[in-house]
Amino acid sequence: MELSGTQVIGADRETVWARLNDPEVLKACIPGCQELSGSIEEGFEAVVTQKVGPVKATFRGAVSVSDADPPNGYRLSGEGKGGVAGFARGSADVTLAETADGTELSYVVDAKIGGKLAQLGNRVVGGVATKLANTFFENFRAALEAEAEA
Repeated sequence: MELSGTQVIGADRETVWARLNDPEVLKACIPGCQELSGSIEEGFEAVVTQKVGPVKATFRGAVSVSDADPPNGYRLSGEGKGGVAGFARGSADVTLAETADGTELSYVVDAKIGGKLAQLGNRVVGGVATKLANTFFENFRAALEAEAEA
């Protein structure tokens, strides 16, 4: 499954880059995130609870960062296991570009799922994945813009 999108954030690229690498900011923005720790150098570990159709699971996973080009972007690769619900793994290319209104954040995600989640079908899982991505980026944009106003 592939997802992509862009979000214009009313903050400079260096600020967006710094917040994309701040576990506390990310934890607050990721829907269902219970724990998040780590750094860009060592990678991140997370515990996230999500409901996908009739399946609710807590995923424990790790995300590593590669091809870091501060403050222009990086590649994220990770895998999460949700017990009997299944697993999710994939990668995301994230790029940041200056715009007249702040910073344009673009992403392309390639994800694979297995277990009970895969049985739900791409339409259900894809819809939830798109909603989660949109929610994260809306939360992230709102957090940075609120910080800029303060």
